[in-house]
Amino acid sequence: MTAMRSYLDFEKPVAELEAKVEELKAMGAKNGAVSISEEVGRLEAKAAQALAEIYAGLTPWQKTQVARHPQRPHFVDYCAGLIEEFTPLAGDRSFGEDEAIVGGFGRFRGRPVCVLGQEKGATTEARLRHNFGMARPEGYRKAVRLMELADRFGLPVLAFVDTAGAYPGIEAEERGQAEAIARSTEACLALGVPNVALVIGEGGSGGAIAIATANKVLMMEHSIYSVISPEGAASILWRDQGRAHDAATAMKLTAQDLVKLGIVDGVVPEATGGAHRDKAAAIAAAGSAIAGALAEFQGLPAAEIRDRRAAKFLEIGRRL
Repeated sequence: MTAMRSYLDFEKPVAELEAKVEELKAMGAKNGAVSISEEVGRLEAKAAQALAEIYAGLTPWQKTQVARHPQRPHFVDYCAGLIEEFTPLAGDRSFGEDEAIVGGFGRFRGRPVCVLGQEKGATTEARLRHNFGMARPEGYRKAVRLMELADRFGLPVLAFVDTAGAYPGIEAEERGQAEAIARSTEACLALGVPNVALVIGEGGSGGAIAIATANKVLMMEHSIYSVISPEGAASILWRDQGRAHDAATAMKLTAQDLVKLGIVDGVVPEATGGAHRDKAAAIAAAGSAIAGALAEFQGLPAAEIRDRRAAKFLEIGRRL
């Protein structure tokens, strides 16, 4: 059975039209003699046009809402769609396992790779188990462990970023959250193999940077990437979370803004209405973009791969 579609506030006109379409279809199923195909077609075309018009002019705050959509594809969806023979590894060999970051090894288009990413979870049970994608120190130490293994065996690293930020709990701070994030960032920079990061939803602060310090950083069309959430920025700047929409605009957190600023390297297109409306198309487009990014580093020596990555991030600082 198909899950009921969830609509965002600004999608209300589309929701109303698509609800009418469903009503007509249900009516037609009950009264087979009544032909409603023409009316259904007219309403579907109207709904598609309304959706296209809305998504052609999304504000940064609306893009933030799309990036957080509960039905948006998560890491496990991209992993299932792009990685064959995926074998997850658990634990940081120091404290324990953190399911906010999932990682392991598999094959991407026939090529062995290391894969890791934040997983938010799609159900209440899964969200609690994965801590809503907010990793603790052991999650980042697990990421370091995987990246070091990948480097040892010459395997590219693919990272899928989707987190509001690292977990800010007291126990995480007690176990060295900041140090773990720094070590993970350092491990990214030290890789002698190419790494590609794709922001699939939210890329929040150091929690995202820890696995996204990559040779190529890509973003899905309606994802966001920022040093703090719009709500957090609004609380600091105006002491009013209600001004999150103003903060989102000022922060330049959309994929389109960040490409212009030279912070990310490319935007992966999504279906009109967001990746959740056509998950297969979004995942396929992501796969093509990742393959293209990896191809740029085919055959390069480890030293050059490291140098290019370092130069990329140093250039951001000089440009801004």
